[in-house]
Amino acid sequence: MTYSARDLAHMPASEVRKIIRDGGWAAPTPGLSLGYAQANMIVLPRDWAWDFLLYATRNPKPCPILDVTEPGDPEPKIIAPGADVRTDIPKYRIWENGVITDEPTDIRPVWRDDLVAFLIGCSFSFENAMLEAGIGIRHIEEGVNVPMYISTIKCVPAGRFSGNMVVSMRPIPHAQVVKAVTCTSRFPSVHGAPVHVGDPAAIGIKDAGRPDFGGAVTIKDGEVPVFWACGVTPQAAVMQSKPPFAITHAPGHMFIADKRDSDYSVL
Repeated sequence: MTYSARDLAHMPASEVRKIIRDGGWAAPTPGLSLGYAQANMIVLPRDWAWDFLLYATRNPKPCPILDVTEPGDPEPKIIAPGADVRTDIPKYRIWENGVITDEPTDIRPVWRDDLVAFLIGCSFSFENAMLEAGIGIRHIEEGVNVPMYISTIKCVPAGRFSGNMVVSMRPIPHAQVVKAVTCTSRFPSVHGAPVHVGDPAAIGIKDAGRPDFGGAVTIKDGEVPVFWACGVTPQAAVMQSKPPFAITHAPGHMFIADKRDSDYSVL
């Protein structure tokens, strides 16, 4: 069966995960299961997991951890009991020594007993709050993946991991920027308030129309580009630090949790 984003917008997370598992959805996940939290993922061998846990702890803005699995166990017991991180994400990336070698839709064939999965907060989780506040989300409106950029904002190194922060961008009408900041600051576990407002060049982005990940979106007259820390940051760290093996979600193709967005609101 073929589904549209509108079909999946108001389905519970568990139902959408089943559709993904059965091969019914292989596209980005913004706008799906509105009200349910979404998560980035990185999977690493156990001997690299401590270094990444320290890296995430030192860089909580781009890497807010929501769940960590036991070695070899694909079930994220805190955010989605009964789910399987090997099958419940629309598209994955396999990395070897910092290079992408495959983008499968099922990682069971490469799963190992020593692998640890980290589920990391995603800015898609605060988009429903923005919509409810009357703030449009351009990548949803245009049906593309959110634009993401490798910035010049350096993360704090930890162990074998280092790299720059990846940021996601949403154009916001000038009169709504303060509302967008206030709205998203309620969600520190899913990146919280923006890290930069305004000139992309100030954080090393030469051309907002050419994102490093995701798709380009229209920035209209009277709108300001607003940048949030992004959970694709671990992929930039993988590219720089070159662990021998890693698995991540493909940018924009998230794990949809049973936790609600409101579970991560501090107000």
